[in-house]
Amino acid sequence: MLTRIDHIGIACHDLDATVEFYRSTYGFEVFHSEVNEEQGVREAMLKINDTSDGGASYLQLLEPTRPDSTVAKWLDKNGEGVHHIAFGTADVDADAADIKDKGVRVLYEEPRRGSMGSRITFLHPKDCHGVLTELVTSAPVESPEH
Repeated sequence: MLTRIDHIGIACHDLDATVEFYRSTYGFEVFHSEVNEEQGVREAMLKINDTSDGGASYLQLLEPTRPDSTVAKWLDKNGEGVHHIAFGTADVDADAADIKDKGVRVLYEEPRRGSMGSRITFLHPKDCHGVLTELVTSAPVESPEH
């Protein structure tokens, strides 16, 4: 089932300033960055370490690109900080179905495209003790993109 903490999503107002904080304070570098138009965010993935299952663990910094995005609404309500936690899985479809059978609401009917070509879905925070939870099946990563 779930194999690792894939990433922790952090919502921010200024992606460049937040990246610089994590770079200068902890030495973390941007492994990948992209704009996800569907989700209305500009993001940076900062690689923390490799994992025993061949994946990695990241911090995902998220800056909204439009005021109607989920992250923008979340920032308006909560301010900057931890937005979600994501668990890695070899099969997001099967694990989402298993978790749904246990009574947890899955937010997407079908997994969507996530960072770096991954497949993702989210679990309702009210069913996960207040934590927005993402399930991620990573695409193979051959080399970093900046």
